[in-house]
Amino acid sequence: MAKIGVQAMMLKDSFAEVGAFDTLRRVSDLGYNAVEISQIPMDERNVSELERAQAELGMDVASLSVMMEKPVGRPGDSLKDDFEKIVEDARRLDTTLLRIGMLPFPAMKSVDALVEFAKETNGYAERLQDQGISLYYHNHHIEFAKFNGQYLLDIINENSPAMGLEIDVHWVQRGGLDPVRTLEKYAGQTAMVHLKDYRIGMLPEQAFGLLDAGDQAGFMAAFKDVVQFAEVGEGNLDFSSIVPAAQAAGARYLLVEQDELYGRTVWEALETSHRNLTAMGFAELF
Repeated sequence: MAKIGVQAMMLKDSFAEVGAFDTLRRVSDLGYNAVEISQIPMDERNVSELERAQAELGMDVASLSVMMEKPVGRPGDSLKDDFEKIVEDARRLDTTLLRIGMLPFPAMKSVDALVEFAKETNGYAERLQDQGISLYYHNHHIEFAKFNGQYLLDIINENSPAMGLEIDVHWVQRGGLDPVRTLEKYAGQTAMVHLKDYRIGMLPEQAFGLLDAGDQAGFMAAFKDVVQFAEVGEGNLDFSSIVPAAQAAGARYLLVEQDELYGRTVWEALETSHRNLTAMGFAELF
C-alpha cells in the first residue's frame, strides 16, 4: 500500500531553525509518517537526527535527493562527487530510493545535451542498482515540450532505462497534460508521486491599480500570472482520481508538496492537505 508523506523542501527553514528531529516530530503530530529529503544538508547532525526520528517517531524516510553534479553555490550531494556517501546515507536511513529533483539547467539547452544527461544518469542508475538502490527522475513542465513530436520526458526515459520516474501532478497539469492519464502511461516506472494542487488565483488588487493608471501591459502580466501552487484539495486537480491512479501505477509514496505558500505557514498548509485527503477517504494511507 502506498504511503502519504511530506516533501521536505517545504521544511528546510524549520530544519535549519530547530533541527531535523523537532521538525519531524511536528510533522508526525500532523499525522504524516513519511518524508522525502530534499534541500536539506546531509551532514552528520541531520543524518543522525533523521535516524532518531525513525527510531522514536516511526518516521519513514521515503527517499533522498541527489544531483548529478553540484551547481555553483548550491549545497547538496552529487552522484559524481559523493557516490559512496550517498549510498552510505541511504543504508543508514533504510531507504532504497533516490531521486533527481530537476533537469540540470545545461541539459535544457538542446536535445543533444538532454540525451547526454539521460545517458549519464543511466550509468549511475546501473551502479546504484548494484547497491540495491533505485534512481528516479522528478519532472517539471519543461519535460513536456516536444521535439519532433516526442516529449522530452520520453527522450529521457528512452536514454535512461535504468532510471524510474517521480511524477509531480501539478507540473504535469502545468505542462498541459492530464495527471491521471500520465500516471497510467508511466505505470510500473513510477515509485513516487508528488501531490501538489493547481489553483487559478484571483487577480491581485494592485493589478486593477495598473489598469486604472493605463498600464495595460502591467495588467496583462498579472492576468497571465494567476496559476498558483495549492494545498491538496484547494485547487482544481481531481485527487479522488489521482490518488487511486498513482496507487495503480505502483507508487510507493505519495508526497505532499507546495512550492509557494502565499502567506500561509507550512504547518497550516500541511494540515489543510492532510484534512482534505482524509475527507477524500485516504486516511488509511497516512
